Amino acid sequence: MIKPLSSSEEPRMAPARTRPRLLYVTDLAYPARGRRYGDEDVHLTSRLRADFDLALCHPRDAAALLDGFDAVVVRNSGPVLTYPEAYEAFRRRATETGKPVYNPLTGRGDMAGKQYLLELSAAGRPVIPTVDRAEDLRLLPAADRYVVKPRLGADSMGLRVVAGDTVREFIDGSVLVQPHIDFAYEVSFYFVDHDLQYALYAPDPGRRWQLEPYEVTPRDLEFARSFVDWNTLDHGIQRVDACRAPDGELLLVELEDLNPYLSLDALGTESRESFVSAMTASLHRFLRAAG
Repeated sequence: MIKPLSSSEEPRMAPARTRPRLLYVTDLAYPARGRRYGDEDVHLTSRLRADFDLALCHPRDAAALLDGFDAVVVRNSGPVLTYPEAYEAFRRRATETGKPVYNPLTGRGDMAGKQYLLELSAAGRPVIPTVDRAEDLRLLPAADRYVVKPRLGADSMGLRVVAGDTVREFIDGSVLVQPHIDFAYEVSFYFVDHDLQYALYAPDPGRRWQLEPYEVTPRDLEFARSFVDWNTLDHGIQRVDACRAPDGELLLVELEDLNPYLSLDALGTESRESFVSAMTASLHRFLRAAG
């Protein structure tokens, strides 16, 4: 006859391992020109699930859902101009509750609008020269055409190219003005935290999202990293977009620090896996720092 175990002798189950819970914010159906938001985030989340418990949600639902998670990851959520009230509600709720958000909501780049282009230009940094007042047009290089972009623009929304003799008509305090530059190509540098992961460029200026791997020179890296350092984000993903000006120098086009598309489909398998590993490690560091 088998003797039953006493309560003190009963085998105990090992406690279940607690994994971080992440609310992953994405708009899988956003119709981005030349990009497939949904494919990229499906791939990323399929890999991140090895380390985290994940739930995907639309940006309009993030404020209502964030309480049940350890942190929020904002990825391909689309231009916040299409849902400004929901975005402000999310920021407010995350700030009130102290919920960690990746990228942190303290970014100084596109996350805060395009005012930084004006500030960096005035400081003499290597950016496309930028002004916001008609009386300051004289500070720009002479040009036959100008680019007029909203301070709060995103994804080329509201961007216009106008003739030099009409540009003053468009300056109303809500836009920035830059000379139209016939650049050789655009190039993007992709960082996780402060480490460059890869770079891609568009050899044809007319096909912005037809990207190919780009070999980064030490001078290129110094250029790109200077803006990542300026942004002072300890954690997160940033994309530094630049153009190769006619004189051969790089000029900043945009510092995307909210939800930069990563163009992972333009990478080989090894580079994609390396990026996922870097993002996973960054998220673990971020959660430890926030905890």
